Amino acid sequence: MPQTAIAGKLWTIAVWVFLGFFILNILAMIGTVVVNSFATRWFGTWLPVGVTMRWYRAAWQEFQLGDLISTTFEIVISVVVLSVLLGVPAAYAMARREFAGKKLLLLLFFLPLLVPPITYGIPLATVLYQTGLGGTMNGVILANLVPTVPFVILVMIPFVEQIDPRIEAAARVFGAGTTRLFLYVLAPMLAPGILAASLLALVRTISMFELSFLTAGPTSQTLVVALYYAVFAAGVRAGQSVDAMAVVYTASTLVWLLLALRFINPTQIVGRAKVDHAR
Repeated sequence: MPQTAIAGKLWTIAVWVFLGFFILNILAMIGTVVVNSFATRWFGTWLPVGVTMRWYRAAWQEFQLGDLISTTFEIVISVVVLSVLLGVPAAYAMARREFAGKKLLLLLFFLPLLVPPITYGIPLATVLYQTGLGGTMNGVILANLVPTVPFVILVMIPFVEQIDPRIEAAARVFGAGTTRLFLYVLAPMLAPGILAASLLALVRTISMFELSFLTAGPTSQTLVVALYYAVFAAGVRAGQSVDAMAVVYTASTLVWLLLALRFINPTQIVGRAKVDHAR
């Protein structure tokens, strides 16, 4: 067997071993948190001494999870609705129109997705606090719109480009104006994309820590920000109750992510990006 073939097989085996080790470590960390959230006492043994649900009840009362979940989803739904209302028309314009500076405008749109949120989060939070929006729910919503609107545009452009422009031309021939064209022709055809973009934006907003942390106040904390304070704030807290809170946060994010993946194929966006790059 040629040495190149042997080297290729060894490299493949090494990659799979590394990938398996990485996945095993991730599963072990998640499993440890989940098991500890149900443990009565777990110290120096492979498994906890007993199983209980009292840490979830304690977390619900101590961290006021009911209020946190309500505030989180109020912020998330507002961000998703506003992102769709702004992002879908922008995606349609980007997909259908050619104009000078289009690539530069796309780059500016996607810049918040390419750079770490903390780099623009601090000056953004400074502006929001100077205008009186910092520490409020509206401030958290506005901050999260900065990366979420470009994200919706990125998701929606492939869906718009899949629609044959002749369908729109036929609708206009029969007298459909812009509003009727969008409501009765484009919206039904874009519904899967809009749903997918909404679910992915929802997951992204739930998991967005930096911007929410920098702009949230005592009454506008999201679940991920409250989880951070539960871990690092002063005071003594039971590790099991903190883990129970982490499980609630992770489970809620995972459910929405699985729902989103039922309506969108991630390779569709990657493939579209490769085609655009080739052009």
